Amino acid sequence: MILFDILSDGLFGAIAAIGFGAISNPPKRAFKFIALLGAIGHACRFCLMTYLHVDIASASLVSGLIIGFGSLWLGKPIYCPTTVIFIPALLPMIPGKYAYNTIFSQIMFLQNINQPDLKAKYMEMFFSNGMVTITVIFLLAIGATLPMFIFHSRSHSLTRRAYK
Repeated sequence: MILFDILSDGLFGAIAAIGFGAISNPPKRAFKFIALLGAIGHACRFCLMTYLHVDIASASLVSGLIIGFGSLWLGKPIYCPTTVIFIPALLPMIPGKYAYNTIFSQIMFLQNINQPDLKAKYMEMFFSNGMVTITVIFLLAIGATLPMFIFHSRSHSLTRRAYK
């Protein structure tokens, strides 16, 4: 049952990554790698959060690092920039529930501006959900781009063929 949960999470992560990849129009040879990184990254975050009880921000950082290093490794054989591979793989991990609740609480705050008890409740929800959303997105971006800074020369050589 655990393996099925992990595989289904990875499958849905891969499908979402392919969908986001299709929007950005990468080369067709990149789709299988986008799907693979989307599946691995999403399944990794799922495992960390579900079975190891890691918070969403730390799990997103680890998944972002895995996707970043994977895009360096997988981008080389297809001569594709890392950003073409890792951005669609990261997008399914943006915490939509928290982002939605941030906007919802902001609207409810504005609608209840004359009721101090509801206003305080929605203000707290706004900052709580907004902090989670911003932190997760920031750590996903750090995790995915950190390998590019560590291996600077390799990240720029991915699109260049070695002519002899």
